[in-house]
Amino acid sequence: MIEVMIDSIRISLVSQHRIVLLREVDSERQLPIWIGPCEADAITIELQDVKVARPLTQDLLKNVITELGGSVSHVLIKELNESVFHARLFITIEGEHEPREIDCRPSDAIALAVRAKVPIFISEEVMDAAGVEPEPGIQEASEDSAGEIVDDTDLDAFSDFLDTLDFDDFDGEGGQA
Repeated sequence: MIEVMIDSIRISLVSQHRIVLLREVDSERQLPIWIGPCEADAITIELQDVKVARPLTQDLLKNVITELGGSVSHVLIKELNESVFHARLFITIEGEHEPREIDCRPSDAIALAVRAKVPIFISEEVMDAAGVEPEPGIQEASEDSAGEIVDDTDLDAFSDFLDTLDFDDFDGEGGQA
């Protein structure tokens, strides 16, 4: 098992799909996983320590596990089948010697792991099959004030587009704008 941390959550400016990048603790190798917007928000809310008025689904799950005498020990992204990742929650139950292993989606496992403050692991087979090394010289994207990921390439393209505009066309006269 390889321990990873959440490197970032990226948003495609074209498709608006979210990707969570998990980075090995001891190297730069990363595992990108497509996740839904709700799961991305749930992870981000916890990582940024945002207080919410009511518990989210992952908060509820953590609370139920705790109330029933259990605790999440870790999560594992265990398999990759037909381009779909499969994860497992490992829950320790009071009085039991072995943790219980429960099947789940990686996005839910990650969201629960950040709430329970437990390690995230990836099987070596999954990391070998789907892990990527960041390309040297690739400039990192940055976040804008709304928390959206902004890539310098996209900003350059937008700047080039603005340079082609004739702002006199936007004076609003003649009912055309």
